Amino acid sequence: MKILQVILALSILILVHEFGHFFFARLFKIRVEKFYLFFDAWFSLFKYKPKDSDTEFGIGWIPLGGYCKISGMIDESMDKEAMKEAPKPWEFRSKPAWQRFIVMFGGVFFNFILAILIYSATLFTWGEEYLKTNDAIYGVQCNDLALEIGFRNGDQILSFDGEPVDRFHEIQMQLARNQAQSAQVIRGEETITIDIDPSFIPQVLKTPGMFTLRAPFVIQTISDSSLNLNAGLLPGDMFVATDNIPTPAIQDVQEILLARKGDSINVTILREGELIGKILAVDSEGRIGIVLEGDIYKFFNITTHKYSLSASIPAGFNKATGTIANYFKELGLIFSPKTEAYKSVGSFITIGKIFPSSWDWEIFWGITAWLSIMLAVLNLLPIPALDGGHILFLLYEIVTRRKPSDKFLEYAQIAGMMILFAIMFLAFGNDIYRLFK
Repeated sequence: MKILQVILALSILILVHEFGHFFFARLFKIRVEKFYLFFDAWFSLFKYKPKDSDTEFGIGWIPLGGYCKISGMIDESMDKEAMKEAPKPWEFRSKPAWQRFIVMFGGVFFNFILAILIYSATLFTWGEEYLKTNDAIYGVQCNDLALEIGFRNGDQILSFDGEPVDRFHEIQMQLARNQAQSAQVIRGEETITIDIDPSFIPQVLKTPGMFTLRAPFVIQTISDSSLNLNAGLLPGDMFVATDNIPTPAIQDVQEILLARKGDSINVTILREGELIGKILAVDSEGRIGIVLEGDIYKFFNITTHKYSLSASIPAGFNKATGTIANYFKELGLIFSPKTEAYKSVGSFITIGKIFPSSWDWEIFWGITAWLSIMLAVLNLLPIPALDGGHILFLLYEIVTRRKPSDKFLEYAQIAGMMILFAIMFLAFGNDIYRLFK
């Protein structure tokens, strides 16, 4: 199921990206020789050339991308023989620099537009729900790394370096993405600042689950086989203290239960505004035989937004632009050796793990929109062989009115492809290492 989702998502993104080049090339009357999904080295799975058309459409057999072969352009095909001939009026190299610039930017532009359309459509269809950080009234539960940095269980995180953290699920990512040097939290009755040692950032990037949600210990049902079946517990009872220690959250109670395996505990229960004391038995695995209430809507104010068609479009645009800004920050982490973020770079294997094991259209389209932005931003990198490399040379030509020689562009293309192969080697290497780690 994951493989199918990866293939479908990447196929959509590649087709849209390459169609962006195709659309503007044809708009400026530039001939497009081939338009392919996947690569067709030696042979293709399918190909078709319409009557009176110069373009061959097809599907290759190597599912690693796709391409749009534009006449008179030095690209990954490295068609040097065609470049030795005199320029033809319908060729890319014969057109003004501004037209060539738009053709090269077309793929990236269409990916951005696709992301906006997907976000707008998903917001209109499903809306969005999230827990605001300041509505997580029981604070965060910290793992060992968070505790080592200086956070404490129950902290309510307000901001990093003075920038508010709006959404609970983005706390760790915002810490890492901004390489925060301080955190502002509410601890008890005080608002304090935690200084964050920059040396922790690499660990933050590779340690998921630093902050989890704390919720109250509330009984949903009592098991028929519970050793506390006749202890007088009722659904809705909330544990507020255990062994005379305040336990406002599930994690606090669980910690004491594990320490009292095979013993008993004294608990204080809040029931309809009244405090009640109970003595409960604990089994050998640290359990008391109850099912906890898991509906977070009963404990937290979940922010919900529903969008009309007219409201979904600007909301989709804002979500896309925000995602773009965040992805540029994440790229900054990857290109900063001290963060060691390059170790998290992955290939199709990593992308596949992002998708759920069962089909969920809302999740699928959300990931596809994010991947569309990722593809667009990566293609803007000023690396020869990527759109960004071509755009860089075209900007140079527009500013200086001097066109780089074809020989220079050929060498640049080769160098760019070597860089891309190195990145692919790193990505696949990281994935293979993680598989056998």
